[in-house]
Amino acid sequence: MAVPLGDNCAVSQISDSLFRVQRLTERQNMQLLIQLRWIAVVGQVVTISLVHYGFQIALPLLPMALVLVALVATNLAYIYWSQGLHRPVTSRSVFYALLADVLALTIQLYLSGGASNPFIYLYLLQGILSAVLLPAHYTWCVVAASFVGVMGLTLFHQPLHVQFVSQEGLPSLYVVGVLISFALTSILTIVFLTRIVENTRRRDKRISNMRQRASEEEHIVRLGLLATGAAHELGTPMATMSVILGDWQHMPALMQDEDLREDLQEMQRQLLRCKSIVSGVLLSAGETRAEGTESTTFASFVQGVVSHWQAHNSLQHFALHQQGVKDFAMLSDTALQQMICNLLDNALEASPDWVELTLSSDHDQIRIQVRDHGPGFDAAVLQQLGQCHVSTKQERPGRGLGLFLVTNVARALGGRVHAGNLPAQQGGGALVEVNLPQSALAI
Repeated sequence: MAVPLGDNCAVSQISDSLFRVQRLTERQNMQLLIQLRWIAVVGQVVTISLVHYGFQIALPLLPMALVLVALVATNLAYIYWSQGLHRPVTSRSVFYALLADVLALTIQLYLSGGASNPFIYLYLLQGILSAVLLPAHYTWCVVAASFVGVMGLTLFHQPLHVQFVSQEGLPSLYVVGVLISFALTSILTIVFLTRIVENTRRRDKRISNMRQRASEEEHIVRLGLLATGAAHELGTPMATMSVILGDWQHMPALMQDEDLREDLQEMQRQLLRCKSIVSGVLLSAGETRAEGTESTTFASFVQGVVSHWQAHNSLQHFALHQQGVKDFAMLSDTALQQMICNLLDNALEASPDWVELTLSSDHDQIRIQVRDHGPGFDAAVLQQLGQCHVSTKQERPGRGLGLFLVTNVARALGGRVHAGNLPAQQGGGALVEVNLPQSALAI
């Protein structure tokens, strides 16, 4: 069975979005690992200084300092590499960084007593980080490298020349070193695992939001296919009705009745309106010629939409307020027109006698506000604003599609939708606000 091209594009977009989220999480984890490596460098400097100068235990300072310089150099290289947004930070990059840390720890322990050094337990931190940050095959490689390092340190190392007055000096110093190593490993593990888990939660939340958005967009695609198919199907019966009405208008027996003649004229006008609506649906689907899209200005476009809406709806009070909106050139957008009409239709249903439309701008943002004097939104609707079939009109078929389409059109243009209820001091009713970036509309 063939898959529609639109579905393939949607799947590709979802895959690209998931790939970008994964890359962003890996970049954040690499930044955490860089911070951990700076802490390791500082900790090693403090520990080496304390042991060499405080406890008077001779250490090979030059080789150990060279290892620290190599750690600093690799860390700076990773910082430079990760700053380039076009350079992907992959799991392999993190794997190489952890292997470098295992190698540096092995060399430092080799120079300071080998497996008898209490800080040998820091190998556990490398294994834990690799288990959290890396896939399983990379994790086992880090664990294997750590195991080889520990086994090698039991056989090959430079012994420490330690002199104590009493025989209890070395055991007590070793116990202190073990306690310090245990505390350091525990603190670093808890701190960095907490931050890594937070990164993972943020990634999962982004993925969940993208999946919800993909589900909503799939629903919109199906609605569009249904509307396009219905528009095609309606073309034939409307053409037949137009021919029949034309024939009736040429019959003298019918035209002699004034009331019947007015009814026929009204039917002809309504039929022309239906044809215009069907043409708009097909235009939105891209099934008419491109010459239907016209260059206009924002003020003219909104005025045209409002005039068209007013021509088909009558109410006691309707006002269009423009508060400092700078006019700019744009292309007539059927989706934007339908979004504004949906907002006005919803307000008219809630408040048949009073509706206001306000346009304003804030820097590069265009603000569209529709206000009514109706009963307002239920709390449940405000919590799930823009979700499909969420509405107070429970008894009507197709409920909730108006704000659902408004939300998705605004989101496609890079905007957002807010809704709320106005206090009684301001006349009550509901207020729906759409914020759109001017750059998404302007030519």
